[in-house]
This record gives sequence, C-alpha cells and structure tokens, in this order.
Amino acid sequence: MPLPTTDEMMLPVLQYIADGQVYRRLNIINMLMEHFSLTEDERRRLSDGVTMERPLEHRGFIERPRTGHYRITALGLEVLAQAYGTDSQDPEKYIEENYEKIRNGLETELLQKIQKNSSTFFEELVIDLLTAMGYGGSREDAGKAIGRSGDGGIDGIIKADPLGLNVVYIQAKRWEGNVGAPPIRDFVGALDGEGVQEGIFITTSDFNPAAKEFAERSSKRVILINGSELARYMINHNVGVSVEKTYEIKRVDSDYFAENAE
Repeated sequence: MPLPTTDEMMLPVLQYIADGQVYRRLNIINMLMEHFSLTEDERRRLSDGVTMERPLEHRGFIERPRTGHYRITALGLEVLAQAYGTDSQDPEKYIEENYEKIRNGLETELLQKIQKNSSTFFEELVIDLLTAMGYGGSREDAGKAIGRSGDGGIDGIIKADPLGLNVVYIQAKRWEGNVGAPPIRDFVGALDGEGVQEGIFITTSDFNPAAKEFAERSSKRVILINGSELARYMINHNVGVSVEKTYEIKRVDSDYFAENAE
C-alpha cells in the first residue's frame, strides 16, 4: 500500500502542531503512523524515507527553529483555519485562539521557572516587575528595598511614585498551596505597624476565599496577585521573557484606492 502523500499528511500535521509549540519530528511521525493506521512496514518506510516536513516548510506552512524540530507558521494557521473553519471562525480568530494557547503555556513555564529559583531571586523578580509597571522610580532605587525578609511579614518596600512621596510594602512568597487568611492578617498587621496604607501580596499559587475576604474587609488597601496574574504581568511588561517573533495582520487601505475621494 502506498504511503500517504504530502497533501494527505499536511492537515493532520498542521492540526497536531496548531498550538504554536515546537514539536520534534519523531513525535510528528508517530502521530502520522497512528492517524493513518499504518502497518509495521509502512511505519518503517515513513520513519526512514519520507520527509513530509520539507515540502510543508518550503510552502511556508511550518518552520524549523532547530534541527529536527518544527513549529506552525501564521500561514499554516490560515491554511488550517480555512480547511476546518466555519463562517464564525475565520483565520484571524483561529490565530487569536492559538495565540492564547501559546500565552497560557508560557505562563505555566514562567511559574515553573520561578519555583526552581530561590526566594531571594523571586523577591528581586517582583521588584523588576513592579519597576517595569511604573513603581519605584529607577531600578537602583527600587533595589534598595530588598533585604527585609522576615521583618514582620514584609519582604520589600517600593516607591508608589517617582518622588517617593508614598511607599508600598510588599510580601512575595512562593507558595505550594493556596494562601489562607492568616498570612494576609499578618501582612496587614505589619502595614499597620509601619503606619502605611497600601501593600501588595504576591504569591506563585492562589488565595483561598477567606484570604480574599479578609483583604477586602481590611482597613488597608491590599492588592492580591496570584500566580496566573503574576505570569500575565510578566509577559505584558516583558519581564523574564523576550519577543521571539512578531506577525502583522494587514488589510487593504480603502482610502488609498479612493480615486475620487474629496
């Protein structure tokens, strides 16, 4: 029995790698073997002799970030959307949905990286993030706030404005389980002891309902940032991430072609 043609393999391959992540060639080959229910002989021939990825790469549907690894392109997503899409799912919407999948995967990876580093690294990361978000003036000024771990539930202090007229106290903890009300209560007590009104409590996990309720009822203004929000802020403000590739979606400029426009 002849092996599937490149055109027959194209859509299964694009659908398999549609989330925008990088996939090994071996994993793609294994998927094709299962998809087409190939015999042992056909599996061996596909694995040894067929380079289905080369025609797809030449057409611009996939790209090779490194040897033996492939990722779908914007053009590949468009082709896939046109093949499987409906009137309510155009290529642009398909790209947006896969963009969200890529972001979600990146958020998970960021949190995993944070958990593998030290508590001091995490506190420095938080200062980097808050500085990128407009707090603290210069990074040098903000960095002076580090080093207060264990001081009444306060891990750092950062300026709320460039002049330092107001300050924000920070608690930054890498938590395994959800944060309950007691740590928030201790943090609010530390704020009260310092005579300040605002604080930011950041964790790599999440807050349980009791913790959220206590923060809302507190006389202090306490902002709670969980792991998902932390990773999202890092991506939005380019902390711990870098731009790998940018795609532009362009449309016809109708005004340019309006020959008789007044």
